[in-house]
Amino acid sequence: MTTETYRLVVVSGGASAPSSTRMLADRIASRVSGLARERGAAVTTTVIELRELANEISAALVSQFSGPRLQQAVAALNEADGIIACAPVYKAQASGLFASFFHVLDNDLLIAKPVILAATAGTARHALVVDEQMRALFAFLRALTMPTSVFASTEDWGDPALNQRIDRAAFELVLLMESGFARKVRAESWRSYQHEFGSAGGTETEIDLDTDLMRLAAGGGAPRPPSPWAPGGPARTPDAADRPGPDGVSGPSGSE
Repeated sequence: MTTETYRLVVVSGGASAPSSTRMLADRIASRVSGLARERGAAVTTTVIELRELANEISAALVSQFSGPRLQQAVAALNEADGIIACAPVYKAQASGLFASFFHVLDNDLLIAKPVILAATAGTARHALVVDEQMRALFAFLRALTMPTSVFASTEDWGDPALNQRIDRAAFELVLLMESGFARKVRAESWRSYQHEFGSAGGTETEIDLDTDLMRLAAGGGAPRPPSPWAPGGPARTPDAADRPGPDGVSGPSGSE
């Protein structure tokens, strides 16, 4: 009997080593692996530590050039069956390093990918950042975020409720990985999405050249609407200027 293997990618935005952000991401990943194993599947986990990519991320922001380690991260995300995105929160928003990483990714890379959103902070005052800011970012990228997000402030680490949220989010992710939702979207519905040339890690190479915009860009003109008087053209209801006037001449006043 063949065991299904899922590829899980963990994106950790922690700025130190060790970091509470990486600790939370590891706890979630461990629970995902455990639940998948209980259901007869295996999980291979790849961790992307953003602090190790900081120079390449900043270079990509200003030059659109991706270094080799950033390219490896993009490739891992492209192949992922599930993603855990965990960010530290500073001053009521996810860290700039975390946000910048996802800003330099093309818009097609995460389409339909199931994602657990998680964050850490020093105080519960930042608890809404996950759902108010991070969820909006991943909605723009057209990823499929889990209904349950995970947030841990300093006082949450010893609270049993944190493990309950981790269990719930991990179970949601395992179910979606089992369904093969992302693979099915790519195989059966990919063309129905709006794409950019060279997106999805450089794999999107088909564009529709037969559009008004592309004809204009190539120096042509947009097609004119058919004349109502052309043979086979649409029927046209005569207006007042077409009706005979009092003297039988076209126009309401008898003048042309």
